[in-house]
Amino acid sequence: MIPQSFIQELLNRIDITDVVERYVPLKKVGGNFSACCPFHNEKTPSFTVSPIKQFYHCFGCGKHGNAINFLIEYNGISFIDAVENLAAYAGLQVPARQVATYSRVSESRLSHAKKEDEQDKAGESVQHMVESMNIAAQYYRRQLKNANHAIAYLKKRGLTGEIAARFGIGYAPASGKNLTSVFSDYSLNRSENVLIKVGLVIPSEDGKHYDRFRDRIMFPILDQKGRIIGFGGRVLDSGEPKYLNSPETPLFTKGRELYNLFAASKAIRKSGRALVVEGYMDVVVLAQYGVDYAIATLGTATTSFHIQKLLRQTDEIIFCFDGDSAGRKAAWRALENSLAQLRDGKNISFLFLPENEDPDSYIRKFGKESFEALLDQALPLSEFFYSELSARVNLQTSEGRAGLVQHARPLLAQISAPVLALMLIKRLSQLTSINQNELEGLLQFKQKVSFSQTNLEMKRPQPATPYRKLIQLMLHDPVYAGKLDKNMLIGYGEQNNEKKLLIALIDFFNAFSPQALKDAVFSSVKEYFYDSPYYELLEKIEEEMSMWKEGMDIEAEFTGVLLRLREMQRKQRMAALHSKPLNLLTVEEKRELQQLSVS
Repeated sequence: MIPQSFIQELLNRIDITDVVERYVPLKKVGGNFSACCPFHNEKTPSFTVSPIKQFYHCFGCGKHGNAINFLIEYNGISFIDAVENLAAYAGLQVPARQVATYSRVSESRLSHAKKEDEQDKAGESVQHMVESMNIAAQYYRRQLKNANHAIAYLKKRGLTGEIAARFGIGYAPASGKNLTSVFSDYSLNRSENVLIKVGLVIPSEDGKHYDRFRDRIMFPILDQKGRIIGFGGRVLDSGEPKYLNSPETPLFTKGRELYNLFAASKAIRKSGRALVVEGYMDVVVLAQYGVDYAIATLGTATTSFHIQKLLRQTDEIIFCFDGDSAGRKAAWRALENSLAQLRDGKNISFLFLPENEDPDSYIRKFGKESFEALLDQALPLSEFFYSELSARVNLQTSEGRAGLVQHARPLLAQISAPVLALMLIKRLSQLTSINQNELEGLLQFKQKVSFSQTNLEMKRPQPATPYRKLIQLMLHDPVYAGKLDKNMLIGYGEQNNEKKLLIALIDFFNAFSPQALKDAVFSSVKEYFYDSPYYELLEKIEEEMSMWKEGMDIEAEFTGVLLRLREMQRKQRMAALHSKPLNLLTVEEKRELQQLSVS
């Protein structure tokens, strides 16, 4: 974990106005700066940057935070990447990180010196790998200039030299050891050979090496920092496989990366949507025709990580697939992996192109306007959900309608968007002719919002529980962690996520020295819990805290919530004791019940 003191120094060193203005043109309005929000489409500026508070806030979509939060939201990058970006901008060196995240705190700890040494070596190794990928990419681009048959192929596919240069497209010659001309360490043994580690070279059993990519059009794959982390190679003829991707490496994980996301991020935000297609060539041709918000998966099905990345950048995702059975199967897999990531207000839809068409061929035949008209007619997830499930059963029979309920149940249980879940259950009720209340009983899973609530009731803000309020107060001032007795939280009532997060936060803050605790910032808490089950809850609580009124008496709030907590626990304990038959209570329990009744 990056030290708290460094994060605070970094935030003190930079001016959020300068950071935001690198991406968004700002206009001075009084003591603040204003602009149209970069996180949603609007015509009237509602996005404000305060140089005094070093904070941004959009009154339209609610996005807010400091300079680190802005980079995370705008570029869709991780906390670590945002800190490194700001540090480079401010001319600061990020200290060697002590690797500590929620999922790793139980791992055995090495000595501090050994850790630093390993981190330095790992950093040097990653840098060496990235440099090797850059050298290879430059080599492939140079080779394309002299490969007439490869140039002819790209021209046949309708690509211009300008678009090929924009995407860094190259060519890997047909012979087996092309990269020996640019890498003197090509023949090193497996353990020392960085080319093998990044997947550019394949070792053979006889100790000889050969290039992985041969006689292929080369598409460099960039991560969200803009670094080349892998390649996709396409055959020039009808050979197989049509696309050959880099293998899994320390730099590259197919299930987490998306082709062209780095370059498309700005267009995705501007258009308000992301288009997911199946191939590299589709992305490149679409960009040539002005559809710059397209990305592609990398030889794998759409994963939940892909969905998470995209929903950080936009509220609308459109999946574009061929209309054949393989395309519909891929679309269904994308739908399944989307359900748990959905939030109300986020839209996912599916476009199935006419037979024998793909995005590449369609836009070349009919143009951008016609293609985008198709996108506007994409099938919403809710419609695709039931059209696909209904096709598996006979809705004219009771058995078929029962089968539809069984097919839908495990999928509906994954949805965490309460309004969407409600609408899908209503639709299921209509399709099966089962009363909605009876259907909810049959489904047997808890929804986050009671479906009997009216819209007015759903919108009414609920008072924070004592646990949630304590979390808010502790995040506002971590010193309160030392004033809480963790034992009073264990063993009382339901172990829900709020209580679990509160206990985890107490453990987290109690590991700090008193001085470090004073310097702790919320962004470092989010880094620590990034891969925990509580990260989403933290983000919601952060949003709630942004609405706090100024001048709140924090100490009085803390005292009051402790009283509420003790009263709640008293009632819970009394209810537990009352639930037992009187003759089964022990002498100690009877005495405890009597004391609780008069306290």
